[in-house]
Amino acid sequence: MLIKTRAIVISALRYQEKSLVVKCFTQSSGLKSYYVRDAFSTKKSAQKTIYFRPLNILEIEASHKDKGTLEYFKEVRMAFPYHTLNTDITKTTIAMFVSEMLHHCIKEEEQNESLYEFLETALLWLDGHDATANFHLILLMELTKFLGFYPNGDADNPFFEMTEGVFMPYHGITCLTAEDTALLRRLMALKLDNSTKAFHVTERQALLKILLDYYAFHLDGFRRPKSLEVLREVFS
Repeated sequence: MLIKTRAIVISALRYQEKSLVVKCFTQSSGLKSYYVRDAFSTKKSAQKTIYFRPLNILEIEASHKDKGTLEYFKEVRMAFPYHTLNTDITKTTIAMFVSEMLHHCIKEEEQNESLYEFLETALLWLDGHDATANFHLILLMELTKFLGFYPNGDADNPFFEMTEGVFMPYHGITCLTAEDTALLRRLMALKLDNSTKAFHVTERQALLKILLDYYAFHLDGFRRPKSLEVLREVFS
């Protein structure tokens, strides 16, 4: 079946010497992996690999057999060429981290247009704004809504219980401290446009640890991104 859709690049791995396997989250069909033959065979074809940088938003025409095997691109072009995301060191670090997180988190092989629209909107916001220090924290918090474990319960309770994802009136063994719970509550209240000076460095580091621990509780086989230390350095 020939499909025309927008797609967000999640990862691109070199296969053998000259080819690529590109994983995308598509607007029409969820998660798909594509085989790009001879991506590095000539100088002209190698130039096309620029399309497959992490989190690029593409317009693709592709052959989908939907048999759980690798699919094939017929045509690829940029849907929204970024102005800063691929050149600003802070933003490229964020993009590397977010793409790794999405690689470990998104498993859906069917359409989820609301998740796609959320990610696309967030990435275009990142490209167009300078105050990005809290972007990855807000994105990871909002992403839990789509993954099925957004915190719930009475947010006025002083302790957040990690395994059930609820706020509790008493402290249990898998609860955050009252201080960390208050941090999490502040993060939940934020949107991208009102987050400029929400946290200082140590609070952001604490929140990142809380979020990664929370993801590890709720996603089987979750692995912490290799780019985590680079991200910490950039925002230290």
